Amino acid sequence: MELYEHLKRLEAANDPIAVGLVGCGQMGSGFVHMTGQMPGMKTVAIADIDVSRPMQTYEAMGLSPDDVCVTNDEHEAADALAQGKVLVTEDALLLTRVDGVDILVEATGSTEVGAKVAWHSIMNEKHVVMLNVETDVTVGVYLHELAKKVGVVYTVASGDEPGECKKLYDFSASLGFEVVCLGKGKNNPIDYHATPASCGAEALSKGMNPKMLAAFKDGSKTMVELAAMSNATGLVADVPGAHGPKADLDELTKVLVPVEDGGILSRRGCVEYTTGKVAPGVFAIITTDDPAIRAEMEFVSMGPGPYYRLYRPYHLTSIETPLSVAEAAIYGEVTLVSEQMVAEVVAIAKRDLEPGQVVDTIGGYDFYNRLYKYEEAEAARGIPMGLTPGGTVLKPIKKDEMLTYDNFVPDSTRFAYKLRQLQDAMLAQR
Repeated sequence: MELYEHLKRLEAANDPIAVGLVGCGQMGSGFVHMTGQMPGMKTVAIADIDVSRPMQTYEAMGLSPDDVCVTNDEHEAADALAQGKVLVTEDALLLTRVDGVDILVEATGSTEVGAKVAWHSIMNEKHVVMLNVETDVTVGVYLHELAKKVGVVYTVASGDEPGECKKLYDFSASLGFEVVCLGKGKNNPIDYHATPASCGAEALSKGMNPKMLAAFKDGSKTMVELAAMSNATGLVADVPGAHGPKADLDELTKVLVPVEDGGILSRRGCVEYTTGKVAPGVFAIITTDDPAIRAEMEFVSMGPGPYYRLYRPYHLTSIETPLSVAEAAIYGEVTLVSEQMVAEVVAIAKRDLEPGQVVDTIGGYDFYNRLYKYEEAEAARGIPMGLTPGGTVLKPIKKDEMLTYDNFVPDSTRFAYKLRQLQDAMLAQR
């Protein structure tokens, strides 16, 4: 049965998928509004450290204060949900335990919060959908394996570029095409040293959090997205940080192909991004050696080959996330997961860092991030991006120098660090 038919049946039975959301920022709020217009799904609970944000979201959807229970008490929360009210809380982990919530969506962008919410959701036998790729590229392999053992779904969401790229990859690979390059458009060149201060005016004009905009501009978000694609498919970054050429849509099959065919790649099977006129789309460059299929591809207006471009001209972020929620809850299916550690996103100093300094967060003032092959990052003893916030500098680190286990120590009390230790031990046994 088609997904829409399933959702309509749930709606008709007055038995919608009951969703709990953690993080009611721009993306989270957008997700709530989408579920508000869909059949068969309802966001019944929102956790945010600032309860005014979920309150404003529910109010904008026409709910009155009497429809909303604001509490951090689990029993009071369960009673409110049973009475048909919606729940607002400051306690993210409450949503992983409370009766009346079927599935969690994590949308904070914080590796630490994401790790806690995902782990507790899984251990309490609730599905979890990550609108938080930062957590997945840090500890997603472990969380996916844990979810399989428990019998629930852990998945990265539709709408983010990695999920949409994975759909192109699966389509191509299922048909037997070779995926030469998988990637996304980026709407501006990387400014490695962008900070909340340098992005402040632009962030204000766009209604964005300055740290989030800085994380886009300094390349951290792009590196994370490419890493998720890599860990899900086995494709790799051709060079650290990827090439990132300025190639427009009609140039992709000329540029993002092997050097021997006039492109820039040293191999087939890469993840990439371009700053040409491709964003907000995602793409796959595919090929086949079969002359008959090449002739057919030309007949259906895909060009003479040998390389062909598949292109999706949009990704709708949180607008599409409910599809992952529905597929997880109804079919037990994942959108994208890290099957293996093929890629690592490593922290690089954004400015000179001094011994004793405790570094800030992604999109802050202290570090940006670069994509490496996993074995390259391991050999360099690079600090995974998700373990960097709150860690301490041991030795002087120059601007644009890698943070390593020789010059930096992560905060070992953090939950993400502990999960990463478990993941590393699990991978060592494979």
